[in-house]
Amino acid sequence: MRIPRSVTWLASIVVLLGIVATCVGLFWGGGPGSSVYTSLRGEEVEIYGRGIYAHDSIFRAAGNRGTDVATLALGVPLLIISTVLARRGSARANLFLLGLLAYFLYVYASVALSSAYNGLFLVYVALFAASLFAFVQCFSSLHRRDGGLFPGPLPRRGIAAFMFFSGVATVIIWLMPLIDALARGVPPDTLQHYTTMVTEVLDLGVIVPAVFISGFYLVRRRPLGYLVAIPLLVLIAMLLPAIALQTAFQVSAGVSLTPGEIIGPIAGFAILGALALWILAVIARKVPKVPRDVEWMPRDRGDASAGD
Repeated sequence: MRIPRSVTWLASIVVLLGIVATCVGLFWGGGPGSSVYTSLRGEEVEIYGRGIYAHDSIFRAAGNRGTDVATLALGVPLLIISTVLARRGSARANLFLLGLLAYFLYVYASVALSSAYNGLFLVYVALFAASLFAFVQCFSSLHRRDGGLFPGPLPRRGIAAFMFFSGVATVIIWLMPLIDALARGVPPDTLQHYTTMVTEVLDLGVIVPAVFISGFYLVRRRPLGYLVAIPLLVLIAMLLPAIALQTAFQVSAGVSLTPGEIIGPIAGFAILGALALWILAVIARKVPKVPRDVEWMPRDRGDASAGD
């Protein structure tokens, strides 16, 4: 099976623009340096003041630079490799390509919508659009063959449990500070001088529902559950180095973080990332080199071993 040619072209655009965006973010210097800004809500925010992220807070700018490193060092090379192999007909590469497109879509949706306006805004929009439509086309192409991609037997209950757990954990992690801020009548601590919480919107409004949908389909023995799970699993795995690098850049930039704020997210994503990689490896071993044109596994409830 081969990905549509349009996906190849869109992935190439993502690669080229991704290199531009990350290199500018990392290597474009200059600027007056940090300064203190009072937001519309009366909050004092320290502004980065250098490079393309000059108008972002130090916390956000340093985090963006950490993501730039992860994207340039891992995301771009892996996207190139998976696109080439997928174009040659590798079913596993097609699935991994879908996951990498989800990573780029998530990253540049976040950057385009949440970072302070800068000279790369149109590049961010182009990256968001290219990764979005490449993901949609790649997903649609794979969905037409998902019965042959996942013919079974495949682990089902364990993967579904992991997806449900990840969804519940994400809801708790993001909702607790938001509800606390609402109860106290103050903006969330991480809002700073921005106008809304974009990461929370994406995670609670898109990622969490997708995770639960995947788990639901897995419980129902539907191959679509695996197809929805794979990009989410790749995203989880890719976020581990991104979050570790974000934290390292924030600490080096002088952001005050407690040991718990440093160790907690990294340790949590290390566990989730390791489990995600293990699940991806288990699924990949079961994916045939040439997908078969078959329907999903029998729905006979007596064949319990086929799905567990």
